[in-house]
Amino acid sequence: MSSLLLQLAVLGVALAAAALILISFVAFITATKMPHLHQHEDEKFFLNARGQKEALPSIWDSPTKRLSVVVPSYNEEKRLPVMMDEALGYLEERQKQDPTFTYEVIVVDDGSKDQTSKVAFKYCQKYGSDKVRVITLVKNRGKGGAIRMGIFSSRGEKILMADADGATKFPDVEKLEKGLNDLQPWPEQMAIACGSRAHLEKESIAQRSYFRTLLMYGFHFLVWFLCVKGIRDTQCGFKLFTREAASRTFSSLHIERWAFDVELLYIAQFFKIPIAEIAVNWTEIEGSKLVPFWSWLQMGKDLLFIRLRYLTGAWRLEQTKKMN
Repeated sequence: MSSLLLQLAVLGVALAAAALILISFVAFITATKMPHLHQHEDEKFFLNARGQKEALPSIWDSPTKRLSVVVPSYNEEKRLPVMMDEALGYLEERQKQDPTFTYEVIVVDDGSKDQTSKVAFKYCQKYGSDKVRVITLVKNRGKGGAIRMGIFSSRGEKILMADADGATKFPDVEKLEKGLNDLQPWPEQMAIACGSRAHLEKESIAQRSYFRTLLMYGFHFLVWFLCVKGIRDTQCGFKLFTREAASRTFSSLHIERWAFDVELLYIAQFFKIPIAEIAVNWTEIEGSKLVPFWSWLQMGKDLLFIRLRYLTGAWRLEQTKKMN
């Protein structure tokens, strides 16, 4: 009996090893060697308030604003106005109190099928194209890809990514700014402050089904085990970067969809960029694009592939690469 159990155990280990080798091989041969940074010709321009085309700036230009806000938007014609009203209301009031404070909001329409670009452009007409710009992508790239396109066209010394649903209270950007400043001195002027909902975990568990709670814990374990240590909430869409940190991390990013945050922080930790995790006010907003089971399954696969592709050398971290 003991001999049979030993044979079964050996067989199980052998099968697990074979499966891991097979998955690693698939991850390696399906990997894109470097991030695809190509811009379609129409994505190199934005419309000013008069509807005329103007060339977009580059992340490699010198900054001319204190803060850039990048808002990825996919089919967000209904939720976007609430977020924009709150954000612009805050930013305008801050500028009145401190005339040296300058900002821009970049809405990146990620190939929407609704009127997202038109809704966003109304704010450009109201506030002017120096403060609000709309980039309309030719095809859907995914949230990470949309944010990268916005960041690469930003002018800010600091760059904030913020979700279009307005789930995080916008004035909490001041908490992130303080968290960023507390990390000084910044190595090579690089630092990141991540908004976090980890302090709300107990409350969210009480409102979730057991199945969704199990998925959440499973995802958190995979993030910790495979990719990112020390960050409890990698997925909050409210993150503040120094210009140099944004350039370094997003230039190396491969994942463009839901798990991009994890690879972004994996890259940051590889380059030893200091990261602060800051508690923010957050409210769940209806209309999420995530389909619980399948989205978590996709993210789990992405996490495994992130780790395996870096381990096998299919992906290598290099210095910043300009977009063509």
